[in-house]
Amino acid sequence: MLNNYLLLSLILINSQLIIGQEKNIFDYLPDNNEHLIYHDDWGKNNYVKLLHQFNLSPLKKGDIVFLGNSITAEGKNWNARLNNSKVRNRGIGGDTTDGVLARLGEIIDSEPSAVFLLIGINDLYNNSIQEPSVNYIANNIIEIAKKIKTKSNDSKVFIQTLLPISIKKSTKDYELYNHSIGTINEIIVENQQKKLYSIIDLYALFVNSEGELREDLTYDGLHLNEEGYKVWSNFIKPIIDSL
Repeated sequence: MLNNYLLLSLILINSQLIIGQEKNIFDYLPDNNEHLIYHDDWGKNNYVKLLHQFNLSPLKKGDIVFLGNSITAEGKNWNARLNNSKVRNRGIGGDTTDGVLARLGEIIDSEPSAVFLLIGINDLYNNSIQEPSVNYIANNIIEIAKKIKTKSNDSKVFIQTLLPISIKKSTKDYELYNHSIGTINEIIVENQQKKLYSIIDLYALFVNSEGELREDLTYDGLHLNEEGYKVWSNFIKPIIDSL
């Protein structure tokens, strides 16, 4: 599968050279592919596929970037949801915190007015509950904010807390995953620095009395249905309107 991934990468990179794109997202990525260590095989291929698509629709200075995994990606036209043409979707299904760190160059160089980050569930779900550790994941999330602010200081960074999952996802360890999710959220909240990032507590918005993802807002216990996206959009729209 790794050879297939490398072949796909070369094909897509060469296609960008033919098109003559001034800045190629693939140029930002490390050569060793260590940023894909916690991706599953589907996620590795989707990562390359989506970066190719992003190359064809570059960000502009002052855009509002939604950055994350499939939960962000499946929101699709966030600009329409939030009635703001500057909102851009940079979610990649299957992505992890390492994957986001590796592709930050495109976001930073575009000097966005704001970045809304939701990432981390695939670090847990694609692997074991012990590896990568919750501290590793939380520190990566914080590092994403640090890198953005270091090189694009005027950009506002909003870290959104990870959503819980529910028994509907049918994972044997869903309660342990929710415990890990809670710990990651605690770490990023406790380390919040106003000059670095602000917290948007989506977890509190989507959790039910049992500590699981609300069934009325999900179609599989992990991803959101349309009602879930309406709840999310309505919650953050005042923040978007204030930018």
